Amino acid sequence: MGLNISHIRQKLLFVSVLILPFALLGQTKKQLSGKVIAKDKDVTGVVVQNSTSGKATITDVDGSFIIQVALNDTLVFSAVQFKRKVLPITEPFYNSSFLTVPLEEFVNELREVVVQPYNLSGNLDADLGGLNLEKDVSAEALGLPNSYRKIPTQSERKLQQATMGKFNVGMLLSPPLDPLINAITGRTKMLKNRVKVDKAYARTQRVQNFYVDSIFTQDLKIPYEKIPDFMYFCEVDSAFQATVDTHDKLKIWEFLVQKSASYRANNKLD
Repeated sequence: MGLNISHIRQKLLFVSVLILPFALLGQTKKQLSGKVIAKDKDVTGVVVQNSTSGKATITDVDGSFIIQVALNDTLVFSAVQFKRKVLPITEPFYNSSFLTVPLEEFVNELREVVVQPYNLSGNLDADLGGLNLEKDVSAEALGLPNSYRKIPTQSERKLQQATMGKFNVGMLLSPPLDPLINAITGRTKMLKNRVKVDKAYARTQRVQNFYVDSIFTQDLKIPYEKIPDFMYFCEVDSAFQATVDTHDKLKIWEFLVQKSASYRANNKLD
């Protein structure tokens, strides 16, 4: 019985026609839109990576993203404040027009820490009493003259010289003319303003140092590169000095929260 070549070709063609759509479906790529959500957490900048294709994107301020996917690809969602999430693109996800991805907060819990070799208990009062500390040889401990005197800044030293000059015995008999000249020329006023600016800047730096940068970027939603500008924005507010002088960190934090909202609005960061 001979083979019918034409009949075999027709069968192969028929099978190919049946298989081809399924093969193409597995290769077809599409732009998938979605949004990550998390309760009371900032969802800006979450990395969305297609680990199959190697392509990635990040979420915007609302947590929205768009990424190219194919059926059976795998998406990975990651950010320092969230647990890593892996999402296979199954057929229901692939066919959906919009994807909502809930993320869980990442809480870094430390294991029990044992401090050795000093056998510390964790009770500061008890542990400090048992420590054998070296003798304090600081100027304050030795009782040296002027040991508690605050060291003047460069601007304060220049102002002192401009208003009093360098002291010498001849000043008792003939007062120096430099202070008078400096007052007339405006140098004294300029130096006073410089001292005032230095003190304001130092106060602002102390407040900024209260908090790590991540507090500004995550809680106040101030971009890292704009933190100094935001602090200056706070500094020029007349209420800033009075708030800082209370030394009440809660009041200072409430002030920063209020100012951050104004700063973001003024700079269109929301």
